[in-house]
Amino acid sequence: MGKSSKDKRDAYYRLAKEQGWRARSAYKLLQIDEEFNLFEGVTRVVDLCAAPGSWSQVLSRILIRGEKFGRVAWEDQQARDKIAIHGGQAENEEKVSTVIEKAEPQMAKPNPRKNVKVVAIDMQPMSPLEGIITLKADITHPSTIPLLLRALDPDFDPSSTTAAHPVDLVLSDGAPDVTGLHDLDIYIQSQLLWAALNLALCVLKPGGKFVAKIFRGKDVDLLYAQLKLVFERVAVAKPRSSRASSIEAFVVCEGFCPPEGFKASLENPLGAGSSLPSKQVPLVPGPETSRTLREDAVTVLNLDQYEAESVQEHGAGVNAPKTESREQQPSGNDMRWIPAFLACGDLSAFDADATYHLPDNHVSLDPIQPPTAPPYKRALELRRKAGGAEGKTKGV
Repeated sequence: MGKSSKDKRDAYYRLAKEQGWRARSAYKLLQIDEEFNLFEGVTRVVDLCAAPGSWSQVLSRILIRGEKFGRVAWEDQQARDKIAIHGGQAENEEKVSTVIEKAEPQMAKPNPRKNVKVVAIDMQPMSPLEGIITLKADITHPSTIPLLLRALDPDFDPSSTTAAHPVDLVLSDGAPDVTGLHDLDIYIQSQLLWAALNLALCVLKPGGKFVAKIFRGKDVDLLYAQLKLVFERVAVAKPRSSRASSIEAFVVCEGFCPPEGFKASLENPLGAGSSLPSKQVPLVPGPETSRTLREDAVTVLNLDQYEAESVQEHGAGVNAPKTESREQQPSGNDMRWIPAFLACGDLSAFDADATYHLPDNHVSLDPIQPPTAPPYKRALELRRKAGGAEGKTKGV
C-alpha cells in the first residue's frame, strides 16, 4: 500500500488507512466472504503468502476477536432491523427505543471463537498480529511442511507428511512481482498457485476450502478443470475492490475430496514430472509436457463438445449454470465443465477503477502498517542519502 498518485485516487486505499487495515486487499477477502460465507464453522486456517498481513488481520479480527464483517455483519444487521421494525409491539415507547438501540450494529457484542489456530507463512518478515502464528518460509520447498505441521500441532509426528488435525481453510493471496510480460507473469503466477495447492492438499480436511489468487489467461480453464479433480465446487470470484483493469481474480474451491488412494506430498507434488498417468492432465504446462497436455486435454476433457452443448442448453454469461456437485457433472470423455464467474461486492460499494473527489477537510493518513522489509528499501536509502528527489539535480 504505497503513496503513488494512483493509490491516492484509490478509494479502497484511503478507506483501508482510515479503518486500520494493513492493505486494501483486506476488502477483497471481505467481499469474497460476502458471497461465499467462507468463515462459517472455520477455526483452523493457513494463510499463505501473507505479508504484509491484511488477510491475516481479517482472520484475527473475525475469528479471534469475534468482530463481524461481510455476510455475517449484513445478516446480523438484517436481524436487528427486523427486531427494531417489530418493536412497536412493546408496551411503551421507552421499550421501543431500547429495542432500536440494540438494533445498531455497533452495539453488537463480539463473539470470539474457541480453539482458533491461524498460521501465516511468507518469505518476507511480517509484523505480529494478535493470535496469529507467523512463519518465515518458502511454500515451494518441502521443508515448509514440517514447520507448518509443528505450528498447527506442537506434538506432531515428524515422520508424517499430513496434519493430524487438518485445517478448515487455506488462503493464498500471493502474486509475483509483475514484469509487464503477461505470458511470463501468468506462468509464474500459475507456478505459485501450484505450490500453494500442493501445500493445501497436505493440510486440508475433507470438505475444506481453498481460496487463491489467479491470473486469468487463455489457458485458465485447464486450471479450473484440475481444481475440480480434488474439490466438489469451484468458482471464480472478482471482488469489487479488485481493479477491473487487472487480470487477477480469485478461485474459490469448496468441498475438498481427494481421489481414493491419493497421498499429498511436497516431495512428489501433484502434476510434477514429464510423464502423466492415464486420464490426468498436468496442473501447469511446461516445455516437456506441452504436447501431452494438448493431447490429454482433448481426449480426457473433450474441450469442444461439452462447451457447445452447455452453451446451447443453458446459454452463456449471466445464464450460465452454477457449479454443481460431482455426481451431477458429466463424467468420462464427455466432461467439459465451466465454472461460475461471480462479481463479489455490493454495487453501492466503491469502484476500484473510479476516481472520487475528496472533501475539502480531508486529511491524508499514513498506512497503519508500513512495509517491514520492502524490496525497494535499499533504493530509498540511497535516494535519501543523495538528498531526495532534488538530489538528482545537484551539480547540474
